[in-house]
Amino acid sequence: MSRRRRNRTPLQTLAVFTVSVLFIGIALFGLYRCFSQPLTLPSEEQPDENSQEETSQPILDQTDENKTPDGRKEDFFTILVSGLDDENGGSDTNMLVALDAANGSIKVLSLPRDTLLNVDWTVKKLNNSYHHGGIDGIMAQVSNLLGIPVDFHVAVNLQAFVELVDAIDGVDFEVPVDMNYDDPYQDLHIHFDKGMHHLNGEEALQVVRWRQNNDGTGYPTADIGRIGTQQAFLTAVAQQTLQLSNWDKIPAMAEIFQKWVDTDLKLSNLIWIGEQALTMGSENIAFHTLPGDGSGWYKGGSYYVLDAQATMDLINEHFNPYTHALTLDDMDILVP
Repeated sequence: MSRRRRNRTPLQTLAVFTVSVLFIGIALFGLYRCFSQPLTLPSEEQPDENSQEETSQPILDQTDENKTPDGRKEDFFTILVSGLDDENGGSDTNMLVALDAANGSIKVLSLPRDTLLNVDWTVKKLNNSYHHGGIDGIMAQVSNLLGIPVDFHVAVNLQAFVELVDAIDGVDFEVPVDMNYDDPYQDLHIHFDKGMHHLNGEEALQVVRWRQNNDGTGYPTADIGRIGTQQAFLTAVAQQTLQLSNWDKIPAMAEIFQKWVDTDLKLSNLIWIGEQALTMGSENIAFHTLPGDGSGWYKGGSYYVLDAQATMDLINEHFNPYTHALTLDDMDILVP
């Protein structure tokens, strides 16, 4: 029963963010360049002249020396992207995007769904955060775990993935392994031979949500192998979408985005993000995964247990928005 439930969960992928936010922003930039507005941190936004409200507070308390070393890097922003499971009411895939506009790079960090958190919940997994505070809850847990602020969020519905892939007329993608899975209970049938395929939206969703075959074979590294497929798929999407020939699809992609994506980023900010990405090119988009052990255990439960030192090194190298290096004391990594 447990295995069936895991396979029934619709999987959101890293491609959701790039197709629905980054690349739609790129397309919108070509059409609405005059409306581009650079990102500012929540605490830096100026109140409306006619408003008596105070400036919004930063994500983290700037007086907390353990969480916020003084000084932020210029034009460096973090964005949490969560794929919402429309059937089960949770967030099965989360990733942290670091936009370094000053140095011309975008880094995407996959956060394994079973990552062990230092919380008082019975099931201490990252994908359970949504049930303890919604998107704000996920943002808080990622921030506590990694010791950095999460500046913005993007939440995407499953249907957006299917429609956005269809909007760019599908994606050429090399399926890494033979996939043969049938679940009559949910009328789910996944059958792809290893090799190159042109995938429409539904087919792409099947490939990136696949966990294992009916005979038990699958990725040797389980969920980490699946994340690798997600990242490879995202690369293919980036290479195909970052083409001028796709700009005629602006109206369709914009409509899908407005219908299925919830974010605290303004349209003008998305246009600016698109401008940065267009300047960088797909070769400057890099992908990483939190380092750890997918076969870890904690109090009788199976978890993805982080390698604390490797995690700190990775965050400092690619995802730290501060001018000062973080230490393990700044993070909240539970190591059994």
